[in-house]
Amino acid sequence: MCHYCGCRETPLIRDYIAEHERAINLGGDAVRAIDDGELAKAAELLGAMAVELRSHWQGEEKGLFAVMGRDELFAEHIDPLVREHRDLEALLGAVDLSDPTDQGRVRDAVFELHEHIAKEEDGLFPASLTTLSGDEWEASMQAWRAAHPGGTMIGE
Repeated sequence: MCHYCGCRETPLIRDYIAEHERAINLGGDAVRAIDDGELAKAAELLGAMAVELRSHWQGEEKGLFAVMGRDELFAEHIDPLVREHRDLEALLGAVDLSDPTDQGRVRDAVFELHEHIAKEEDGLFPASLTTLSGDEWEASMQAWRAAHPGGTMIGE
Protein backbone atom coordinates (compact mmCIF):
# COMPACT_ATOMS: atom_id res chain seq x y z
CA MET A 1 0.00 0.00 0.00
CA CYS A 2 1.19 3.48 -0.76
CA HIS A 3 2.44 5.93 1.82
CA TYR A 4 3.40 8.81 -0.44
CA CYS A 5 0.26 10.54 -1.72
CA GLY A 6 -1.27 11.68 1.56
CA CYS A 7 -4.59 9.86 1.15
CA ARG A 8 -4.04 8.20 4.54
CA GLU A 9 -4.42 11.64 6.12
CA THR A 10 -7.91 12.04 4.64
CA PRO A 11 -10.41 10.96 7.32
CA LEU A 12 -12.60 8.82 5.05
CA ILE A 13 -9.67 7.02 3.42
CA ARG A 14 -7.92 6.60 6.77
CA ASP A 15 -11.03 4.86 8.12
CA TYR A 16 -11.41 2.64 5.05
CA ILE A 17 -7.79 1.57 5.48
CA ALA A 18 -8.40 0.82 9.17
CA GLU A 19 -11.39 -1.31 8.17
CA HIS A 20 -9.21 -3.13 5.63
CA GLU A 21 -6.66 -3.84 8.35
CA ARG A 22 -9.32 -5.19 10.73
CA ALA A 23 -10.77 -7.45 8.02
CA ILE A 24 -7.34 -8.78 7.04
CA ASN A 25 -6.47 -9.43 10.69
CA LEU A 26 -9.74 -11.30 11.26
CA GLY A 27 -9.23 -13.31 8.08
CA GLY A 28 -5.65 -14.19 8.97
CA ASP A 29 -6.69 -15.21 12.47
CA ALA A 30 -9.46 -17.36 10.97
CA VAL A 31 -7.01 -19.14 8.67
CA ARG A 32 -4.69 -19.82 11.61
CA ALA A 33 -7.64 -21.18 13.60
CA ILE A 34 -8.53 -23.48 10.69
CA ASP A 35 -4.93 -24.67 10.55
CA ASP A 36 -5.07 -25.38 14.30
CA GLY A 37 -8.34 -27.32 13.94
CA GLU A 38 -10.27 -24.69 15.89
CA LEU A 39 -13.20 -24.53 13.50
CA ALA A 40 -15.64 -22.90 15.94
CA LYS A 41 -13.15 -20.10 16.56
CA ALA A 42 -12.56 -19.77 12.81
CA ALA A 43 -16.32 -19.50 12.22
CA GLU A 44 -16.60 -16.79 14.87
CA LEU A 45 -13.73 -14.84 13.31
CA LEU A 46 -15.18 -15.17 9.81
CA GLY A 47 -18.51 -13.95 11.15
CA ALA A 48 -16.81 -10.88 12.62
CA MET A 49 -14.99 -10.37 9.33
CA ALA A 50 -18.30 -10.50 7.44
CA VAL A 51 -19.83 -7.90 9.76
CA GLU A 52 -16.80 -5.63 9.34
CA LEU A 53 -16.84 -5.99 5.57
CA ARG A 54 -20.61 -5.55 5.21
CA SER A 55 -20.56 -1.99 6.55
CA HIS A 56 -17.26 -1.28 4.82
CA TRP A 57 -18.58 -2.36 1.43
CA GLN A 58 -21.82 -0.44 1.90
CA GLY A 59 -19.91 2.75 2.63
CA GLU A 60 -17.49 2.26 -0.26
CA GLU A 61 -20.06 1.22 -2.85
CA LYS A 62 -22.68 3.84 -2.03
CA GLY A 63 -20.10 6.56 -1.46
CA LEU A 64 -16.61 6.68 -2.90
CA PHE A 65 -17.23 4.05 -5.58
CA ALA A 66 -20.54 5.65 -6.61
CA VAL A 67 -19.07 9.11 -7.13
CA MET A 68 -15.86 7.88 -8.75
CA GLY A 69 -17.79 5.39 -10.88
CA ARG A 70 -19.49 8.22 -12.75
CA ASP A 71 -16.24 8.47 -14.69
CA GLU A 72 -15.89 5.57 -17.15
CA LEU A 73 -12.16 5.36 -16.50
CA PHE A 74 -12.79 4.59 -12.84
CA ALA A 75 -15.93 2.52 -13.46
CA GLU A 76 -13.92 -0.09 -15.35
CA HIS A 77 -11.77 -0.54 -12.22
CA ILE A 78 -14.62 -0.29 -9.71
CA ASP A 79 -17.00 -2.81 -11.29
CA PRO A 80 -14.60 -5.76 -10.80
CA LEU A 81 -13.97 -4.67 -7.21
CA VAL A 82 -17.70 -4.73 -6.48
CA ARG A 83 -17.93 -8.22 -8.02
CA GLU A 84 -15.09 -9.30 -5.72
CA HIS A 85 -17.06 -7.90 -2.77
CA ARG A 86 -20.09 -10.00 -3.76
CA ASP A 87 -17.98 -13.13 -4.28
CA LEU A 88 -16.43 -12.86 -0.83
CA GLU A 89 -19.79 -12.03 0.72
CA ALA A 90 -21.27 -15.19 -0.82
CA LEU A 91 -18.38 -17.32 0.43
CA LEU A 92 -18.57 -15.93 3.97
CA GLY A 93 -22.31 -16.54 4.02
CA ALA A 94 -22.14 -20.15 2.89
CA VAL A 95 -18.77 -21.54 3.96
CA ASP A 96 -18.77 -24.97 5.62
CA LEU A 97 -15.59 -25.11 7.66
CA SER A 98 -15.94 -28.84 8.18
CA ASP A 99 -15.35 -29.23 4.43
CA PRO A 100 -11.63 -29.18 3.56
CA THR A 101 -12.47 -27.70 0.15
CA ASP A 102 -14.20 -24.74 1.81
CA GLN A 103 -11.27 -24.37 4.18
CA GLY A 104 -9.07 -23.97 1.11
CA ARG A 105 -11.51 -21.48 -0.37
CA VAL A 106 -11.22 -19.39 2.80
CA ARG A 107 -7.42 -19.46 2.60
CA ASP A 108 -7.57 -18.39 -1.05
CA ALA A 109 -10.11 -15.66 -0.31
CA VAL A 110 -8.01 -14.15 2.47
CA PHE A 111 -4.97 -14.13 0.16
CA GLU A 112 -7.04 -12.58 -2.63
CA LEU A 113 -8.38 -9.96 -0.22
CA HIS A 114 -4.83 -8.64 0.15
CA GLU A 115 -4.67 -8.17 -3.63
CA HIS A 116 -8.12 -6.57 -3.69
CA ILE A 117 -7.17 -4.10 -0.99
CA ALA A 118 -3.98 -3.18 -2.84
CA LYS A 119 -6.08 -2.20 -5.87
CA GLU A 120 -8.10 0.15 -3.69
CA GLU A 121 -5.29 1.56 -1.57
CA ASP A 122 -2.73 1.90 -4.36
CA GLY A 123 -5.14 2.94 -7.11
CA LEU A 124 -8.55 4.31 -6.28
CA PHE A 125 -7.78 5.94 -2.96
CA PRO A 126 -4.86 8.05 -4.24
CA ALA A 127 -6.86 8.93 -7.38
CA SER A 128 -9.73 10.16 -5.23
CA LEU A 129 -7.53 12.95 -3.86
CA THR A 130 -7.24 14.65 -7.22
CA THR A 131 -10.61 13.63 -8.62
CA LEU A 132 -13.36 14.29 -6.08
CA SER A 133 -14.96 17.67 -5.53
CA GLY A 134 -15.99 18.90 -2.11
CA ASP A 135 -19.58 17.82 -2.73
CA GLU A 136 -18.41 14.37 -3.82
CA TRP A 137 -16.32 14.01 -0.65
CA GLU A 138 -19.35 15.01 1.39
CA ALA A 139 -21.54 12.46 -0.42
CA SER A 140 -18.88 9.80 0.23
CA MET A 141 -18.72 10.74 3.91
CA GLN A 142 -22.51 10.59 4.19
CA ALA A 143 -22.48 7.08 2.71
CA TRP A 144 -19.87 6.01 5.30
CA ARG A 145 -22.01 7.44 8.11
CA ALA A 146 -25.12 5.67 6.77
CA ALA A 147 -23.19 2.39 6.65
CA HIS A 148 -21.95 2.87 10.23
CA PRO A 149 -25.02 4.09 12.16
CA GLY A 150 -23.95 5.45 15.51
CA GLY A 151 -20.29 4.97 14.58
CA THR A 152 -17.64 7.63 14.68
CA MET A 153 -14.61 8.09 12.52
CA ILE A 154 -11.13 7.78 13.95
CA GLY A 155 -10.33 11.00 15.76
CA GLU A 156 -13.93 12.18 16.15
